[in-house]
Amino acid sequence: MSERIRVATRKGLFTVERDTSGKWNIAGEPAFLGDPVTIVLDDPRDGTLYAALNLGHFGVKLRRSSDDGKTWDELDAPSFPAESGEADAPSTHQVWALEPGGADQPGVLWAGAIPAGLFRSTDGGDSWQLVRSLWDRPERKQWFGGGYDDAGIHSIVVDPRDSRRVLVGISCGGVWVTTDGGETWDCTTQGMYAEYMPPEKREDPAIQDPHRMVACAADPDRLWVQHHNGVFRSDDGGARWNEVTAIRPAKFGFAVAVHPQRPDTAWFVPGVKDECRVPVDARVVVARTTDGGGSFDLLGRGLPEEPAYDLVFRHALDIDAAGDRLAFGSTTGSLWVTEDGGESWVAVSQHLPPVYQVRFV
Repeated sequence: MSERIRVATRKGLFTVERDTSGKWNIAGEPAFLGDPVTIVLDDPRDGTLYAALNLGHFGVKLRRSSDDGKTWDELDAPSFPAESGEADAPSTHQVWALEPGGADQPGVLWAGAIPAGLFRSTDGGDSWQLVRSLWDRPERKQWFGGGYDDAGIHSIVVDPRDSRRVLVGISCGGVWVTTDGGETWDCTTQGMYAEYMPPEKREDPAIQDPHRMVACAADPDRLWVQHHNGVFRSDDGGARWNEVTAIRPAKFGFAVAVHPQRPDTAWFVPGVKDECRVPVDARVVVARTTDGGGSFDLLGRGLPEEPAYDLVFRHALDIDAAGDRLAFGSTTGSLWVTEDGGESWVAVSQHLPPVYQVRFV
């Protein structure tokens, strides 16, 4: 079971550890205090730690540590080449996803950006290449921003059975899959729909808005998506999607986590709707299904009762590799951990900066 959590926030990167008594505490001093940390990755293959920062008019920065955050090296952040096909090469506004390649691909990293460029590194982040095969797709002209002005890649899923098979989630641009390491791509959103589009466009694959996509480690063909207007499940590796209609108290939200061994078990943190991004009835709850979305339990023991207005961003809910512990953080700077699948929650802190990402080490 994981004993450490990384918490990326608007004002630094915090590490939380579990002590011998079972209590979770913030450990040491935060890294990058005062700076927005948009995404963090502890590479399970070699223990290297990566952090992406968004410093506003100073630009996007990327850092790497080989000693668990004691010291950091600055790397060149993923950037669009001048020949990216635009009149002026776009700027990278944010690194929004960072994932390792397969176990058989040492040094390979994938990064998703805003605007929606997918980047690949083969040397542990020393250099990055724009995946032109996705960027040059004609459908990209239909992509548009959801919460941001530009479309962005926020979810990257590498199939543990075949490292050449990679899925990405784009807001708003749908789900895309490659089976040849990024040489070619297909948009696979059959079964999804977009309520925010005119009726004749609601099933257009290239304008869907998956807020977050995750796969079950033990059964990678089972994928879950928290979409802008619903929850969708795939049983065939993303080729087709089924809407989950039993989700309550609302179908809007950003975050989703799936149990690493039990593909029918998943967790969500619902909100009212796009126009009202707060918890339903001003009460923070986690919705859990154990039967593939046929039914849901609302879990709130230890979470704040009304009035509470915490919103949970798409990367701010995570489950450890054993499937025993979950943690999530909120826009109001709260962080909760559960040791029993969500039946009860303990507040680690209620005074952090707004939380962008929670990730078990």
